[in-house]
Amino acid sequence: MPDALLLALADALEASCDELLAANTKDLARMEKTNPLYDRLLLNQQRLAGIAGDIRKVSTLPSPLGAVLSDATMENGLHIRRVSVPFGVIGVIYEARPNVTFDVFSLCFKSGNACVLKGGKDADDSNRAIVALIKSVLKKAGIEEDVINLLPATHEATGELLTANGLVDLVIPRGGRKLIDFVRDNAKVPCIETGAGVVNTYFDTKGDLAKGARIVYNAKTRRVSVCNALDCLLVARDRLADLPVLVGQMADKKVIIYADAEAYKALEGSYPADLLQASSPEDYGREFMDYKMAIKTVADVKEAVVHISRYGSGHSESIVTEDAAAADYFRRKVDAACVYVNAPTAFTDGAQFGLGAEIGISTQKLGARGPMALAAMTTYKWLIDGDGQTRP
Repeated sequence: MPDALLLALADALEASCDELLAANTKDLARMEKTNPLYDRLLLNQQRLAGIAGDIRKVSTLPSPLGAVLSDATMENGLHIRRVSVPFGVIGVIYEARPNVTFDVFSLCFKSGNACVLKGGKDADDSNRAIVALIKSVLKKAGIEEDVINLLPATHEATGELLTANGLVDLVIPRGGRKLIDFVRDNAKVPCIETGAGVVNTYFDTKGDLAKGARIVYNAKTRRVSVCNALDCLLVARDRLADLPVLVGQMADKKVIIYADAEAYKALEGSYPADLLQASSPEDYGREFMDYKMAIKTVADVKEAVVHISRYGSGHSESIVTEDAAAADYFRRKVDAACVYVNAPTAFTDGAQFGLGAEIGISTQKLGARGPMALAAMTTYKWLIDGDGQTRP
């Protein structure tokens, strides 16, 4: 039944594109195009087609429910199994990303969970149109419509959700640092931290320049408003002469670079002066979510790891190198959910990992970490079968 419902929803989404885009246009009209969140808020035919494709992908994935995670028979004959089960009711708080409404529902429904959504006011018209569409598909299939509900886009609703003990089993914030900190500090319901990404890429002494230029450009400019976008480029000191080539293509996208003294000198005269600025210490822990990037010069991979340990957010980090030893050191020492070698952090995404849609990128260590998809939407319980045994 879940798979058939999801396929019906994907079809209904494609048939309702005009209505969904009309609602999204109302939201877009309230936001300045220069706002970095504008791209996150934007829906179009191509993006809706991609969302429908993700929903269909989720329908093809194996159910995460009832999986036997461990199975053993004790010496006393007790048969003990650990089996995956739904959380129950999952609350998700998110900002100007209407696609999240579809993602959350498809993952929660497939994994046997109900969902309570609290979207931001910037996307309220879009979210209400999407939830109305989902409820219409549920009603047509004879399924209880309250498996999904959208709360008012108010601060009061956020407070109610975070303190709904006994009603909500888990809360997941998906957004910027301020939202995540607020949820963590105020939630009475268990929560999983997701979203905030201060992302670094280190160009090593033995980095391939052609690869590096492609990787850095893609990581920074593909979509600047998403959490896997590059914020800081770390460059080995003995490769500073290659910096103009490494970041030269950024000028086409008007990327403002905040460079330390050594990097600034290496770029001066080759990178547009109006896009090149001296960095400040605050630039190295910033999630820019814009056409802006910091550059920091380091001695080697060890110094790069120290920088990442201080300024990274545990989201995604990358190294560009042809040195196997440097790559191995980076993999072992960098503490992040996703660690890349010779690939851009733009790939940190549930769909790119073959997981279908995602509910967020977890940056914590306890429980789910990295792209959270179907398997992360379950907990487990122990099933113990006996035959009259008693404990001495």
